[in-house]
Amino acid sequence: MNWLKWDLNLQIRLIGDTLFNLLFWMYFPYITLFFSDAFGKTAASMLMAVPPLVSLLGSLFGGYLADRFGRRPAMLLGACMQSCMFAVFALSPSHWLDYAAYIGLGLGGAIYSPGSSAMVADVTPEKDRRMVFATFVTGRNIGAVFGPALGSVFFFQYRHELLWTCTSVTLLYFLTILLFSRETLPASARMNRTRSKLTAILKEQVVSYGVIFKDKVFALYIAAGILVTIAFMQLDMYLAMYVKEYVPGQALLSFSGWTFNLSSAQVFGLMLGLNGLLFVLCVLPVTKLFEGWSERNILIMSALLFGGGMFLIGLTTQVWLLLVFTFVFTIGELSRSPVTDSFISKYAPEHARGQYMGAANLQFSVGRFIAPVTIMLSSWFPPVVVFGFILLATILSSLLYVQVFKIIPSSYYERKAEITG
Repeated sequence: MNWLKWDLNLQIRLIGDTLFNLLFWMYFPYITLFFSDAFGKTAASMLMAVPPLVSLLGSLFGGYLADRFGRRPAMLLGACMQSCMFAVFALSPSHWLDYAAYIGLGLGGAIYSPGSSAMVADVTPEKDRRMVFATFVTGRNIGAVFGPALGSVFFFQYRHELLWTCTSVTLLYFLTILLFSRETLPASARMNRTRSKLTAILKEQVVSYGVIFKDKVFALYIAAGILVTIAFMQLDMYLAMYVKEYVPGQALLSFSGWTFNLSSAQVFGLMLGLNGLLFVLCVLPVTKLFEGWSERNILIMSALLFGGGMFLIGLTTQVWLLLVFTFVFTIGELSRSPVTDSFISKYAPEHARGQYMGAANLQFSVGRFIAPVTIMLSSWFPPVVVFGFILLATILSSLLYVQVFKIIPSSYYERKAEITG
């Protein structure tokens, strides 16, 4: 599906999301260091546990907002919040205000995300959704690859200029959505809208999400996603520790007495660089390659490839083998990304699509919260046991996916009955 033939809403979103993610990755990798310098490492570690929880609540609220009032209002609110919070961050005279602005940024992004994903599903034919979602994954990862390198200069030397640039870009994106995008809320959702007091709206939201989480298929899907997210998060957690402590500096290339040596930190940087580069270059080709595969088989294969690749890393310290196994687990990781949104967009009923998209983020929030357990395990057990734990999490995840698709209702590709309070 040629992106030039996409709906205008999708074209606006692709360009805006790619630019914003580039700016996001120019400050995000360094924000923990920034607050560690301001508050101390212990206090910063506690403070950084709060934003993911706030974002989870924001995601649930954003999903409800997208289904009740429309995709555009939810996206506009999220983009406006982000622009305002960047301005507050730039003007802030206090580190505590910096921290409040950072929480506000996460909240704005969380409110924006479910409506944004639901809009993609609203305007994209079902047969094209995987490739469209894969294109958005590619755009996001362009920022993830180039942003940290640029941020290493701009965040520390030109922070205020960077924050004002982020303010301007998000404000421009807000105005573009306001002026040029159209509402895509399905008619079935519009029929359910009624005027209610705030207390009634909050009660309705609680009831709606209660119904969603009682959905056995969806609950198993979330549990499987939590387990595989625990594994995915080790790229930034235990893998970094393993390479630093166990992988010695060594020659990457050697020729006629000339050698190109890497330190442990450089080996890890090379692994991260390969991971990011593969995401940018291979998401679309891999999605196309597996176009004929079912969601079931891709989700199972993805979990097992990632877990297997990570486990193999724990058996070697040789740089070229580490890069080969990085390639293996990255293919597992990137093959999953477009399928997760595609699955939810087809499984969820039209009028509750935003809420399902928001609730699906629970797997990432809970997974990120549990993931540091590997650091604790590493103080008691050797690397092979820790990597074995990561492999076990992905195996259990794949078994849950098998169960999900075993009990999934025959109406999976049809619209579900209306959720009532």
